[in-house]
Amino acid sequence: LRFGFEEGSGGLILNRGASMGSRGGLSSVKNKAPAPIQITAEQLLREAWERKEVESTKAPKQKITDKNELREYRQGKRKDFEDRIRMNRTHLPLWVKYAKWEETQQEYDRSRSVYERALDVDYRSHTVWLNYAEMEMRHKFINHARNVWDRAVALLPRVAQLWYKYAFMEEMLGNFAGARNVFERWMKWAPDENAWMAFVRFELRHGSVGNARNIFERFIQSFPTIKAYTKYARFEERQRETGKAREIFERLSDELPEELVTADYYLAFAKFEERAREPERARAIYKYAIENTAKAEAQELHSAYSAFERQRGDRAGVEEAIYTKKRIEYEEMLAANPRNYNAWFDLARMEEANSTPEKIREVYERAIAHTPPPDEKRYWRRYIYLWINYATWEELEMGDLERARQVYRACLKSIPDKHKRFSFSKIWLLAANVEIRRHDVAEARKLLGQALGMAPKEKIFRGYINVELALGEMDRCRRIFAKWIE
Repeated sequence: LRFGFEEGSGGLILNRGASMGSRGGLSSVKNKAPAPIQITAEQLLREAWERKEVESTKAPKQKITDKNELREYRQGKRKDFEDRIRMNRTHLPLWVKYAKWEETQQEYDRSRSVYERALDVDYRSHTVWLNYAEMEMRHKFINHARNVWDRAVALLPRVAQLWYKYAFMEEMLGNFAGARNVFERWMKWAPDENAWMAFVRFELRHGSVGNARNIFERFIQSFPTIKAYTKYARFEERQRETGKAREIFERLSDELPEELVTADYYLAFAKFEERAREPERARAIYKYAIENTAKAEAQELHSAYSAFERQRGDRAGVEEAIYTKKRIEYEEMLAANPRNYNAWFDLARMEEANSTPEKIREVYERAIAHTPPPDEKRYWRRYIYLWINYATWEELEMGDLERARQVYRACLKSIPDKHKRFSFSKIWLLAANVEIRRHDVAEARKLLGQALGMAPKEKIFRGYINVELALGEMDRCRRIFAKWIE
């Protein structure tokens, strides 16, 4: 069916033959070209946001003109607080806010009541106690404040802030005996170091040096640590009691277990002696500490000792500090790899230039004690030179041929399997030359003959022949050549 409307005399007339045009009875769009001005969805949203109206939800200001209005206002606020507390009773900041509002209304009894109710909910909240006591202090209810502090520190003795505030209040009131009594009560609970230091500073502020010294004695009994003793010594140093400060450092090494005496103690002691203008004492402490402290902890000691020698020592002292530091480095390398023969050579060379003969012999003995594996000759080539350097030092530096001879004999005995796997011609010849320098030709011939029997090498034959040739023994030279040809 086609319907339409025509205009007649009586209005619109339905026309069955009219075309609907488009779906839904709407007329068709004849101009489908884009509009000259395009509006995007983003622009629509931005304009809507910019033109929105801000709704004001702020409550209007209320001006109170008489007592009845004030009473109604207070009743409304209290009802509001009580309703909110009833809904969330354990929310302590709400209780504090309620109490502070009562305080602003100068209703101090009501404020106390709110605080007491809050403490009934949770007495372990130190924030409530602090606000409660500070309210009493602000309005100069001193006895009430003392009562609150006493209850707080009795129930929460491990909360340091309560003790600090209590003692500070008494001190500000000029009640020094009361403040001292608060600190004494606190010390019975064995608090941390900061509490003891606060007690000491309180006594010093009021000129009681003797009391401060007694507190330090109790402090090091409660905290037997290096830090505690050092603080005590610094206190005596500030009082210009150098002797007493030195006694405290000396007491530390006697009273503390040996495992607790670390490099920090020696550093503090040496620095004290430097400040006391006792460089010899400081130098002795540094040297003792370096010798008796674990290598892992000695790095800072070496740095401090080097700086000390550069400032107060002579050239020998500076060199000693450098040698000590290098010695520690070599020792660490050798602890990681005892067969690091290059490190042994460097250490021995340094000790030869700076140390005593006993120390040098000790280094060489430690070095030759670390023998290489017996299977490979290539590992022994470097090791053998430790023996050679040892014997050469004994002969040339110490002038002791007998010791040099003993070193070479010990070296020959150390070669595995009695020289069957491998041997070293150099050692045999050097040992024989030492015998000749001792004017013991027979022992030298015996040693070279033994070498030909155990390790008949060309170098040994040539060396033996050169020895006999130098001695003018031609017949012996011929026999050695004949033996070599065989």
